[in-house]
Amino acid sequence: MGKIKVTSCEIEGLYEIEPAVFGDARGYFMETYNYQDFKEAGIDMQFVQDNQSASKKGVLRGLHFQIQYPQDKLVRVIRGEVFDAAVDLRKGSATYGKWHGVVLSEENKKQFFIPKNFAHGFFVLSDYAEFAYKCTDFYHPDDEGGILYNDPDIGIEWPVPQGMELIMTDKDKNWGGFREFTEKYRK
Repeated sequence: MGKIKVTSCEIEGLYEIEPAVFGDARGYFMETYNYQDFKEAGIDMQFVQDNQSASKKGVLRGLHFQIQYPQDKLVRVIRGEVFDAAVDLRKGSATYGKWHGVVLSEENKKQFFIPKNFAHGFFVLSDYAEFAYKCTDFYHPDDEGGILYNDPDIGIEWPVPQGMELIMTDKDKNWGGFREFTEKYRK
């Protein structure tokens, strides 16, 4: 192994991943994904879809999840900087409803592995950010779910500067809270 450093988070199944970066006068090289290295680190996934988005400062996307077709995700930032958050929605989990956040940037080159049955979202810290992620299942638009980003029962500490107006879709502004999610999906 040695090509990636995998750090477990306080929530089982979440991992922060740091690839080996090889730099010289020309720039740098790194492997962003190598099945064998990830498998050796205990992350044995088959990814079927890659996605990329661009957002400007102040954009908050999330908290999203797929209901019947949950996805494992491997996320990273290729330009700029974001605060990325994941919330444990796994029924019976000791950390159900808990969250973990990490700053991902083009400078730190960190990746964040988020397993199935987590809600996921991010907030753009830089003037502009490009966000890329791999998924283990295809996106099903009719299967989308979400939880309100600022739900007090979860309490994510988004690093939003005081007075900043967030840029969000109407859908993301109107998701229900964690209690509604629990009542609807986790009976």
